[in-house]
Parts: sequence; structure tokens; C-alpha cells
Amino acid sequence: MIHRISARLVLLVAVVSTIGCDQVTKHVATTALAGVSARSYLADTVRLEYVENTGGFLGLGAEWPDAVRMTLFTTGTGLVLLVMVGVAVRLRWHGWRLIGVCFVFAGGASNWVDRIARGSVVDFMNVGVGPLRTGIFNVADVAIMVGAAVLLLDGFRTGDSQRMSGRSGHAA
Repeated sequence: MIHRISARLVLLVAVVSTIGCDQVTKHVATTALAGVSARSYLADTVRLEYVENTGGFLGLGAEWPDAVRMTLFTTGTGLVLLVMVGVAVRLRWHGWRLIGVCFVFAGGASNWVDRIARGSVVDFMNVGVGPLRTGIFNVADVAIMVGAAVLLLDGFRTGDSQRMSGRSGHAA
């Protein structure tokens, strides 16, 4: 019982810390990078550049009408976050799957808070080599990607163990 409570407490601290780190870095980016040209580090491997993203991933939908963006990126994201937590609780997810969901939730919630408070999300990091570069992103986006990777790897691991034990999850 104590182990379960301490594990939940660690996950809660991880979620709150991820949101806090994201919000602090966005505040620093807003105060230090807004209105100035991009800064380059490590032979242009890392660029810091202030962008207010009104769209979704990589600015997708930024040109859409306000009502469509609000519905999809604010209301829709809020519902997806609630459903994701509901599924994790209802199915009693644990281990790596729960860790992955917590990272996705933390990143999604932090960006969701920005959309409600500002109508946009502050992005400020870009990495790459030469012409091969990522889009501009933030700490919340990193959390979402880490969580998605954990969920994907857990799915492969779970699928492999089910195949090896002869359990496919399907009725014969």
C-alpha cells in the first residue's frame, strides 16, 4: 500500500515538475528572446528563437479561423487529456505505460494552459545540423514526445511478451 502511494506521489511530482519547468522556460524565453533575433549555439546545432504558436504541432492550423482553432486546440485537447487520464485510471495502468501517459499529460496540460491563458503557445527551441532541423518547440513538446516514445516502446514490449507466451489478445 505504501509503495503504491509513494509511486503515485512520485508521478504527481513528475507531472507538476514538468509543467513547472515548461512554464518557467516559456517565461524566460518570453522575457529574453521576444523581439530579438534568433540565438545560435554549438555551431548552430541549437537555436533559441521566440515564436507564439497559435496552431498545433509545428504550427499546423495556425491560419484556421479562431473558432476552429479554439474548438480543436483548446476544447479538443482538454477533452483528450481528460479521456486519457480516465482510461489510465479505469484500466489501472501502471509501470511504463503510466509513466508515458504522465509525460504526455504533463506536456499537453502545460500547452493547454497556455492556450487558455494566452491563446497561443510559446515555442523557442530548434535543433539540427545544417539544413536538417526540427520545428521550433518547447519543454512541453519534449515531454509529449518522451511520453509517446515510452508508450510506443511499452506497446512493443507488451506485444512481444504476449506473442512469446502465445497470448495474442484475440479470441481464437
